[in-house]
Amino acid sequence: MTDEKKIIVDEDWKEEAQREKERLAEEIERSRQEKMRPPIPASFGVLISSLATQAAISLGDVPHPLTGKTEVNLGEARFHIDLLEVLQEKTKGNLTPEEAKALDAILFDLRMRFVEKAR
Repeated sequence: MTDEKKIIVDEDWKEEAQREKERLAEEIERSRQEKMRPPIPASFGVLISSLATQAAISLGDVPHPLTGKTEVNLGEARFHIDLLEVLQEKTKGNLTPEEAKALDAILFDLRMRFVEKAR
């Protein structure tokens, strides 16, 4: 009789191990799918935010994501601000009022912070 219980326990254990294996495989697949999908949809707002963040990192306002250090690099900051200015010039007349307003505000803010840091 003890042998029968042991067989049942062994079968239960095998079934549980199989369910756990399947659950882990599903979790890995779900994680892989999430990594393949962009975190947010690409948009004009995301583009200007990305460039503004790079400028903020170069101005020392935000720690660098890889080093964790805040360092001022005015040449790099000027480059990112210039990129935003080029974008503003090349998209003039093609932006929604909200997009144009956001770009104007970002550029104004970055220019003011650049002047402060350059002193």
